[in-house]
Amino acid sequence: MFTGIIKNIGIIHSIQKEGNNIHFTIQSEITSKLSIDQSVAHDGVCLTVVNINEAAYMVTAVQETLEKTNLRHWKIGQEVNLELALQLGSYLDGHIVQGHVDGTGICQKLESASGSHPITFNFPEEFAPLIIEKGSICINGVSLTAFNVGKSSFQVTIIPYTFEHTGFKNMKEGDIVNLEFDLLGKYFLRKMTLEKQS
Repeated sequence: MFTGIIKNIGIIHSIQKEGNNIHFTIQSEITSKLSIDQSVAHDGVCLTVVNINEAAYMVTAVQETLEKTNLRHWKIGQEVNLELALQLGSYLDGHIVQGHVDGTGICQKLESASGSHPITFNFPEEFAPLIIEKGSICINGVSLTAFNVGKSSFQVTIIPYTFEHTGFKNMKEGDIVNLEFDLLGKYFLRKMTLEKQS
């Protein structure tokens, strides 16, 4: 379980394909805090630490994860947003994030407005029922508030601190991002769907 509040950045050191899986080695300051089998969110994707070597650690993405996220587009030297799992007793500063990405979106438009950074994203229309005006959305692991929500697009505004301390500072129009929609919305939609079927 995560909050979507990013406090650390990692750099992809190496990428190794093995069958349908890909092993990513990540260099980060948090490596010394990690242990084998620990869960860490990488651009919003919950991955398990499988190896640790001094300043770097390894995680493995299986085919299902690669198909539903932007990990298949990762490159050596790329920065990724990292978040350690939520501890009991910690402040829940963002919103409840599972690290289970629902799908990907595309950065359509980047703007700058008096220091803040409005960004427009496109997403598959099938997810439209899961996002609401002023609702929570997790983009590449960052908890944000959606506005100007349409059938296949929405906007967020990134404050300067978040922009400078996450991968958003490197984002370009056309980039593919990981999207995790609000957990409560998923349960509500599931309930409504079942009621219609009965």
